[in-house]
Amino acid sequence: MDAQDLAQLADKEFEQILTSNIHPPTRDARTWAAITHPDNLPRARKILTHVHERTASVLRRRKTEREEFRIECFARGEAGKREWFATRAEFESLRRRTANFHQRVQRAISELGQEQRNVNRAQSLNSGQQSRETLRELAVAVQRHQAVHARNGGGAEPADHELWRHLDRLTVPTGPGQDPTTLRTMLSIYWTDMHPVADDPEYRTRAEHIPPGAPAAPDTAHCCVPQARRVHDREDRAT
Repeated sequence: MDAQDLAQLADKEFEQILTSNIHPPTRDARTWAAITHPDNLPRARKILTHVHERTASVLRRRKTEREEFRIECFARGEAGKREWFATRAEFESLRRRTANFHQRVQRAISELGQEQRNVNRAQSLNSGQQSRETLRELAVAVQRHQAVHARNGGGAEPADHELWRHLDRLTVPTGPGQDPTTLRTMLSIYWTDMHPVADDPEYRTRAEHIPPGAPAAPDTAHCCVPQARRVHDREDRAT
């Protein structure tokens, strides 16, 4: 049975398949993979938790009933005591079977919990990688915008400078120590290949002309044309 087939079952059928596969030595690997599929995992944990609560309730009720039966038997004297001891072996056998099942359910719940944590970590990592890729694309676009100004020789507005400064203000965690690294550094080391727009310093700085009253211009040494690329083989890149 695959994950899709399992998902279409009613709760009672789902529970039957689930409880018949909670013991690792006797479980079916394919069925367990369907149970622990991310689409079925929350449902499996919920159903198995209910099973665990039911068996705990059964154990408590049987213990109470057994104690009430003992009091009744002992109140009837020797005949009652003989009845009590005659039923003791059967009761203990049933109690052990129920307790063993209860413990297996508990271990399976823990196992499903670990599977859920693995899924959560994978989803978090994937989300973080997507966010990092989006930030990389945005940084490349901002740097490309700065390079176009430098290439065309047009005067940059204060809003342009404010946009470019974000390359030096915003950081991402990098390396084993997760050190904050500016987007401009990420662009120059990890995210892009850099090629100067021109060797003429005057040509490179034409886009950096600041109108009166505008904020100070950023470092013109970064006015380059980026060619985006992903670097996969650097050990100190953040994961």
